Amino acid sequence: MQRILDAVRALDGVLELAPAEGSGFPELAWGDHFFYYAPDGKVPEREQPYATIVTKDYPDDTASDLGGEGRWRLNVHVGKAVAAQVVGGEAGAASDAPDFSASDVFLPHPVYGPLGWIAVVVPGERTCGRAVELLRDAHEQARKRAERRAAVGGAGSGG
Repeated sequence: MQRILDAVRALDGVLELAPAEGSGFPELAWGDHFFYYAPDGKVPEREQPYATIVTKDYPDDTASDLGGEGRWRLNVHVGKAVAAQVVGGEAGAASDAPDFSASDVFLPHPVYGPLGWIAVVVPGERTCGRAVELLRDAHEQARKRAERRAAVGGAGSGG
């Protein structure tokens, strides 16, 4: 996990939320990481993270079987077209029925695959390098969205 964290933390304008006990975030999120493009250091009001690392199963997301020792999952929003290229076929297509608990394999996100999210349980030798590339691309796409919002006066306007 450290290689992934180091790669994301090195990106310009990244904001990492890493909820922990006493942080004010729900206990369910403790130990997880949420990544935003936010050079001002403030969580964007109308923007989801472009990537997350989850360290446990969530009530509506148990297919990756993250309860075992050392199991965690990287999730990256790459868009539908890239997701289809990375995972092969239609991201999130129910007919494929992938094994969402498989390690070191690019898969559609078990819940958000149809929305262009990919997932990798415990990225390793086969996936880590490409995962870092996808993270950089997702960060760049988030930066471009933020710049477009700022150009039309939408960023930080408090609405």
